[in-house]
Amino acid sequence: MIRNPWFLRLIVIAFIVTAVSVIWNTNAFLTDRFSETTRNRAEVRLALYTGHVLSELQRTSVVPLLLARDPALISSLNSGDFSVTSQRLITAQTEIGAASILLLDLSGRTVAATDRTRLGSSHASAAYFVDAQRSKDTVFTLSERVSGGFEFTYSRAVLSDNRVVGVIVVGAELAKFERVWSGITDAVAVVDSENRVILSTEPRWRGLTIGQALAVRSAPSALERAFQLTADWTYNTPDAYVRGEAVMRNEARIPFRGWKLISFTTYDSIREQVNAVLALEIMGFAVLLAMIFYFLSRRARLQSVVARRESAELRLLNARLQREIAEREKVQKDLAVAEQTLAQSSKLAALGEMSAAVSHELNQPLAAMKTYLAGARLLLQRKRAEEALSSFQRIDDLIERMGAITRQLKSYARKGGEAFEPVDVRSCVSSALSMMEPTLRTRAVRISRVLPRAAVMVMADRVRLEQVIINLLRNALDATKEVPEPQVEILLTSGEIATLAVRDNGHGIADLDNLFEPFYTTKKPGEGVGLGLAISSGIVKDLGGRLTARNAPGGGAVFEVKLPILSEKTQAAE
Repeated sequence: MIRNPWFLRLIVIAFIVTAVSVIWNTNAFLTDRFSETTRNRAEVRLALYTGHVLSELQRTSVVPLLLARDPALISSLNSGDFSVTSQRLITAQTEIGAASILLLDLSGRTVAATDRTRLGSSHASAAYFVDAQRSKDTVFTLSERVSGGFEFTYSRAVLSDNRVVGVIVVGAELAKFERVWSGITDAVAVVDSENRVILSTEPRWRGLTIGQALAVRSAPSALERAFQLTADWTYNTPDAYVRGEAVMRNEARIPFRGWKLISFTTYDSIREQVNAVLALEIMGFAVLLAMIFYFLSRRARLQSVVARRESAELRLLNARLQREIAEREKVQKDLAVAEQTLAQSSKLAALGEMSAAVSHELNQPLAAMKTYLAGARLLLQRKRAEEALSSFQRIDDLIERMGAITRQLKSYARKGGEAFEPVDVRSCVSSALSMMEPTLRTRAVRISRVLPRAAVMVMADRVRLEQVIINLLRNALDATKEVPEPQVEILLTSGEIATLAVRDNGHGIADLDNLFEPFYTTKKPGEGVGLGLAISSGIVKDLGGRLTARNAPGGGAVFEVKLPILSEKTQAAE
């Protein structure tokens, strides 16, 4: 029996080195072999897909020739009676399986269609209509839809006594292949001769070149790729990345107008097969190593018992680890489902908030327009046209402001990105009061203004700043509805910063902490949605300032807008 412990250690080290070398080379060999097998399967699948696409194109290309010679269609074009023509096309579509069929007259107007909603639509400038009249053969046209994606059509002129009387247009049902291909794990795309994606299981790829499509989402960083390669035991350099995952790229040529079909196959199946073999190999080496340790530990019965106990504990630990791995995978799947649900809820919440914001911000201009229209009607009835034109000019200004408000609401959702310019706060206050004029006429409110004689210049967006002032004035008017002698004070001061204060003698503010939260309001249902102050706070923050609120000592509320003053040095720099 060997007594030297160093020699025993060398044997064990040599065995481990041999095992690692064998596993390493086995991984490289099997990875290459299974990769080639997967690539061959992908090529066979591509050949099958190519045949399907070509077969659909060839089958559809015959349909215009048959329908162009249909006596019933020719007779309807000559007589102008299309009462049963659409039903005939629907029957033909059911038998043929085409995406759509249109019958156009000489002016390009749809006189019959499988989709009756398209009746009467004009296609005079469409390529398939113009090219079909110029050619006596069937013409293929690839056109991009307004709603996204592409439309594949075959068109042919309908002749009567060698005279063109109309055009038959048949759409090829190629979009169905996208639905079929999306049922597998591969990402598949069809590109035209300009390398532009026209069909794809990835909707965001359509209309882009294949290079742009692959660049839509960036590949993992170098550190992530290195970690992934180490974890997967692979030597292969990925052909591309789809959704951040390494994929194998395969191409097949479609013998039609230079089209190509490209598929992207993940390495998951390859890794599963390789890892299964490696697991058996590692298990075999582990068994051999256990046997070596067993024979080396026969010198002592006690050491053998301890080794068996440790082996049993290791098996229990392995089983526990497997259970923990299974539980963690289940938790990860549940987390993915929860993230998807949360993302959808966030989208719906954002949509509801934006809809409410649009309704809230457009109420004031709409109310003013209604007042001006009523005044213009009375002026016209009294033959005072010039004064009525002034009201119409104000309505036109309000319409432009409504457009500006919708643009500002978009910028509110994007949080910035607008161009600023030097603005006099005094003129913004005057414009806001002019906007509020129709509302002020209906209320007996005393409004006092204290404005400095010199200009108070700030760098801001004029429309957005006026929007903030209007919201503060409107809140002040609402707060003084039940006050016997309502008063609203506007105070503008300038120093290192410009401070615009709006004070009312209303009931004050009960909850200052939640005042600027979206949808927080103290008004009755139907009188407000609680977005005015939230939007105003966001606008002032974008302008580099701060909107604050407090209760006045003598009652009522005070809102202060503080903005950085635009000094002469700053103006010169601008």
